[in-house]
Amino acid sequence: MNVRLSGTIVNRGNWSLFADGVFDEGIHLVCGDVGSGKSTLALMMAGLLHPDTGTIGNSSIRSHIISFQFPEFHITGQDLAEECRSWNLDPAVILDAAGLAGREQTSPLDLSRGELKRLVLSCILAREYDLLVLDEPFSSLDCFEKARLCSILSERRNGITVIFTHEQSWFPRIDRIWEIEQGVLHDRGGLPDAVFRWKHAPAIVKDLVGKGKIPANVSRADLLEAVCRI
Repeated sequence: MNVRLSGTIVNRGNWSLFADGVFDEGIHLVCGDVGSGKSTLALMMAGLLHPDTGTIGNSSIRSHIISFQFPEFHITGQDLAEECRSWNLDPAVILDAAGLAGREQTSPLDLSRGELKRLVLSCILAREYDLLVLDEPFSSLDCFEKARLCSILSERRNGITVIFTHEQSWFPRIDRIWEIEQGVLHDRGGLPDAVFRWKHAPAIVKDLVGKGKIPANVSRADLLEAVCRI
């Protein structure tokens, strides 16, 4: 199972993005500055945007979904119960998972941005997809919800998960790190070796590497283990 980008180019006036690489099964982290092209690449991998040049192919991908940065784009129901049912999910189970139990008749648009994000992510993560594309999944979430999301993603055993984010504090266990720099997608490799080439690494990761305390991965538990290592 994989997603293959072959000489993929998108041009927008003076801005362009070039991507070439293979995303195999596992959890991938794609970093880059704001405006570097993370959302553009996410849309292409989800099949919602076609490149101007090159191809995007896949092997054995039978189901896929993209989680948009702004959860409003996902909403179709008039109330929370109807929204859950539109995903073919049990409202009681999903609303409990999202911390919204007892609010079945509430309009989704009456929720705060954080509550709406929790609802949409709960619906998405309640189902299995061969390809799960997450564009800024941590935005609008507090630290508790970021930690919970990381725990859920770290337990995902099958399929391909691609996380596009500029988050600097919360990560699940990652299999491979990618970065977009000056309009080009770069494969930094698997963990832990990727931390040596990760230019957008959080300050704590750079500090640990500088001290020779190489974290096994980038989850909170891995970073704490490296910090406490004698």
